[in-house]
Amino acid sequence: MRKEDCFYLGKIAKKFSFKGEVLAYLDTDEPELYENLESVFVECNKHLVPFFITSSSLHKNDFLRIRFEDMNTEEEADAIMGNAIYLPLKMLPKLTGNKFYFHEVIGFEVEDKRLGVVGKIASINDSTAQPLFEVLNGEVEILIPMIDHFLVKIDRENKKVIMDLPEGLIEMYL
Repeated sequence: MRKEDCFYLGKIAKKFSFKGEVLAYLDTDEPELYENLESVFVECNKHLVPFFITSSSLHKNDFLRIRFEDMNTEEEADAIMGNAIYLPLKMLPKLTGNKFYFHEVIGFEVEDKRLGVVGKIASINDSTAQPLFEVLNGEVEILIPMIDHFLVKIDRENKKVIMDLPEGLIEMYL
């Protein structure tokens, strides 16, 4: 499985028992959706390796207590400590309305109600306090804060993000 075909679910945070159980931190608002998984992909040395789950249960809201098949000791659990967990993209619940996954809008045009088409979303920068659309307008990169107040509509059919941006935001780049 390729990383591009998967989404990040969380990471192996700590050991839970002497019998190889681990606690995985789930980076999601709805951890209960992932309580009964059969398997996950664990990133080991930059490769995604399938790990089969024999049992799992929610633990303190956003942790999943997992017992993996063929993992029976603390030492075996140590080997995957801190590793990221992924699932195939097809397992993401479908979003509707103005909710969207970051990967879903890459390549969409950004259209401002006042200025028209501003450019295409090249990527999303979520390493800042406020996630940003990185929009390309020819050679110019425009950073647009992903603020609900600016977002008018996600038009999946026409691959557009329609926004009502404050005056001057786009102009300062062009």
